Amino acid sequence: VMCCCGPCAMYRRSALLLLLDKYETQLFRGRPSDFGEDRHLTILMLNAGFRTEYVPEAIAATVVPDTMRAYLRQQLRWARSTFRDTLLALRLLPGLDRYLTLDVIGQNLGPLLLALSVLTGLAQLALTSTVPWSTILMIASMTMVRCGVAAF
Repeated sequence: VMCCCGPCAMYRRSALLLLLDKYETQLFRGRPSDFGEDRHLTILMLNAGFRTEYVPEAIAATVVPDTMRAYLRQQLRWARSTFRDTLLALRLLPGLDRYLTLDVIGQNLGPLLLALSVLTGLAQLALTSTVPWSTILMIASMTMVRCGVAAF
């Protein structure tokens, strides 16, 4: 997996100790970074040659956002870490399972294409006063593809 979720993650102590300095001193644009630590640590593990594994039987308790504002802030943090850590993981992509590679590409291109589609649709609506059916179709198609990949 590309991100061992914080509350569910377990690491071999010896592996963690090898990467602890890199993990604790992570920077983003020259400043200390305190977001996306679970994804960052997973990428460090993969770059060091360790393997990650999904265990569907794992059970964990965690705190989840209870307001829309907190949820949106969480999603923004996660999006930032996804984009940032994908740059760190680019050299890993050729060695990954094809599904993981497709998932990484979708996580990064999907939001950009969605934003472009929404802006195009809004521009069409504002400039021509017509319903942007092509935009609606594009967003629906992207949603179906993403859900299909996840189901697969």
